Amino acid sequence: MLAIWPRAASVWREPELSNALTAVLGPGHGIVRALFFDKPPQQSWALPWHKDLTIAVRDNRLTSPFFSKPTRKAGVPHVEAPQETLEQMLTVRIHLDPVTDENGPLKVIPGSHRTGKSLNSDRGDVRVVHAQRGDVLLMRPLLAHCSGRSADNTSLHRRILHLEFAAAGSLRDGFGWYDFVAA
Repeated sequence: MLAIWPRAASVWREPELSNALTAVLGPGHGIVRALFFDKPPQQSWALPWHKDLTIAVRDNRLTSPFFSKPTRKAGVPHVEAPQETLEQMLTVRIHLDPVTDENGPLKVIPGSHRTGKSLNSDRGDVRVVHAQRGDVLLMRPLLAHCSGRSADNTSLHRRILHLEFAAAGSLRDGFGWYDFVAA
């Protein structure tokens, strides 16, 4: 997304969002990945409960006791990151459409990011995230989340600009972010 729409690398620089990112991640943070999600009417999809464990890196062929499970997503090398890296990240979801029960809203388990990489089978206190167009959700990659399919008869899209930020521009063991645009 950063290559296709370079504005994604700066849309987060509005003072309210930029200040929140600095407060959580510190002054050395930067954007490391941008994705666009769309659940169009009649072409919906669902995601099971999960935590976001992979990061985009320049080279996923390096050996490391900390980074594992190399893969490629849309031609970009990814690896599963160590917990300490994921704990120093924050995801910003900018809602481009209203999100209701009708168009497959995100569901989260508050506090589940504190349990590390494990996905507990006990779902706990599930919260459904509804939003208006323009609302912004900040969440940790280790927050357990899922989403269901849109209702069959909906005419609503659910488009989201998903931006991932890291506290620092460097990674251990010679790994490097695929992209890092500093604050």
